[in-house]
Amino acid sequence: MNDPYPTRKSHPKHPDKPRSLLERLTDLISPEPESRAQLLAILQDAHTRNLIDADSLSMIEGVFQVADLCARDVMVPRAQMDAINIADKPDQFIPFVLEKAHSRYPVYDGNRDNVIGIMLAKDLLRYYAEEEFDVRGMLRPAVFIPESKRLNVLLHDFRENHNHIAIVVDEYGGVAGLITIEDVLEQIVGDIEDEYDFDEEEGNIIATPDGSYRVRALTEIEQFNETFSTRYCDDEADTIGGLVTHRLGRVPHRGEKVRIDDFVFVILRSDARQVHMLLAKRILSGVITRRDCDDH
Repeated sequence: MNDPYPTRKSHPKHPDKPRSLLERLTDLISPEPESRAQLLAILQDAHTRNLIDADSLSMIEGVFQVADLCARDVMVPRAQMDAINIADKPDQFIPFVLEKAHSRYPVYDGNRDNVIGIMLAKDLLRYYAEEEFDVRGMLRPAVFIPESKRLNVLLHDFRENHNHIAIVVDEYGGVAGLITIEDVLEQIVGDIEDEYDFDEEEGNIIATPDGSYRVRALTEIEQFNETFSTRYCDDEADTIGGLVTHRLGRVPHRGEKVRIDDFVFVILRSDARQVHMLLAKRILSGVITRRDCDDH
């Protein structure tokens, strides 16, 4: 009976040298792949035959994708950056920090092209404990990277330097956006839970104290219509995230706002491929009356 897989290759030159995961994985593949596409096809076949699970396959595909993507592909654009002006007093920007609920904020002086450092939200506790509070003095150095920097290289730098955020600059030195280590990791492991996640039992639409609603992007349009007495059409998309993406003509970035009739949708979380969480707020009272689907 023939073995469907070749025997593992010997390494006579280095018999005691530990073999890498890639070498062990390659030894199990027959015939040997000659391109990345062939390797992915073999791994997908392995998933079909239940040799690896879906999560493992997804992460492997994510690793390949990270090698192909650069900072500009997943960064938060300059216009959507939650940044702080050094000229503002703490009592002016602390409510903004509480609202956005990030752990780090770029701080600029004069305009957003002049980022002078990174503020950690936890450092703001000093404002309530110290009589003299020097915002400029507590800033951490900002790391600047080009738009073309590969994500796999950036991830290595993040880990090597124990850094979590980088400012992306264009070829002229202007600020193009920002990127975090979470943005990179989500390309590999998928969506990472954060302050906007909630339990499955809570449902897809959760009211917030200010009258807005946190909405899962995968909420079906039919459910959204039933909840808010809206008449959004599901001809072009099945989910509310798909509707927002279709209306905008691209995957929106975190912090971006999209108005559809009497609702404003703020993107709370998204990646390069899809929207994950939105904040929906009705800007007019009463039941929405919208044009028929044929008019869009």
